[in-house]
Amino acid sequence: MSTLPLRPGLEGETPYGAPELEVPVRLNVNENPYPPSPEVVQDIADAVAQAASTLNRYPDRDFPALRQALADYLAVESGVRVPWEQVWAANGSNEVMLHVLQVFGGPGRVCLSFTPTYSMYPEYARDTLTRYVAAARAEDFTLEVDVVREAVAAHHPAVILLASPNNPTGTALPLDDVRAVLEAARGQGPLAADGSATDCVVVVDEAYGEFRRPGVPSALELLALEDGQAYPHLAVCRTMSKAFGMAGLRLGYLAASRELVDLLRVVRLPYHLSALTQAAAMAALAHREELMSQVAAMRADRDALVQWLREQGWTACDSDSNFVLFGPFADRDAVFRAMLERGVLIRVVGPAGYLRVCIGTPEEMEAFRRSLQAVTSDLPRPQRAHTPKEIHA
Repeated sequence: MSTLPLRPGLEGETPYGAPELEVPVRLNVNENPYPPSPEVVQDIADAVAQAASTLNRYPDRDFPALRQALADYLAVESGVRVPWEQVWAANGSNEVMLHVLQVFGGPGRVCLSFTPTYSMYPEYARDTLTRYVAAARAEDFTLEVDVVREAVAAHHPAVILLASPNNPTGTALPLDDVRAVLEAARGQGPLAADGSATDCVVVVDEAYGEFRRPGVPSALELLALEDGQAYPHLAVCRTMSKAFGMAGLRLGYLAASRELVDLLRVVRLPYHLSALTQAAAMAALAHREELMSQVAAMRADRDALVQWLREQGWTACDSDSNFVLFGPFADRDAVFRAMLERGVLIRVVGPAGYLRVCIGTPEEMEAFRRSLQAVTSDLPRPQRAHTPKEIHA
């Protein structure tokens, strides 16, 4: 029996992680299937080589050049310009979220979210000794504003986490809903040391934001009001892992008010972004137009997949991300295993009976279609394909 002094609350916990299996078609972790071009690879290699010549020195711990490049990218992608001082970055959006919970969470405080949603949120809370509370989304996976208000008033959370587009459902939140949450959060956070009221910090996790359909806005538009002073308790989180095709780089970032960003700097480890990471990210951002050109094609492939799944008699949710939730299956685990036996790896996640597949190359999507047809040819379909509102989480 171990005599190690395990922290209470970690008993029986296992590491997070989707299956990492060597199969011909991997469509389970929402990666961009297209590797960077030789030109991008060469520029990254040159930038890293240059940075390597100074590895005897610590990197810039506040990395203003990278933050400026990220701000420039957001201005192009979303039409929202924020100063570089209102941008923060870390080793993946996971670490950005952890910084947020380190600053605003902790013992005696609550992190609130709405299920079904990203399965890492409870772990961010656990790792920062923050109590995690989950209320339910509506049956169509949107937010019911009255439910949000009730949960906020009942728990006075320090942090509210909203994924938009949501994982695993692909649902994006209208700006009016985000605005309603921000208003409900005013004065409803935990009491400060002097007994005064605080606002709940509202984090809109837009990891898949670049894949949203035309006309679907980013929450960055709310941040841009009066340089973010209208909602100083709003933070919008992004990543270079998905649309940029840089999952291996591990670079996530957020935009928020200057006050909020400066507080994140308090808890970051010294020199948390290596010089090599900074150099590679800067080189990749210089190719933003090329790297983003794939996004439109992936959106089209996603919408075509939704239509095809519905034609097969399954429910498929409209998606603003690079994945699709589909089903229902009486035994989704059996479908998952049978697909895996045919060399196609997807994901068992989300509401009972449903599976998730991310968008791959045309060849990978054709392999997915063939495999799913073969695996489900004898399975009964619902009497009709349901709309997302009829899916019960």
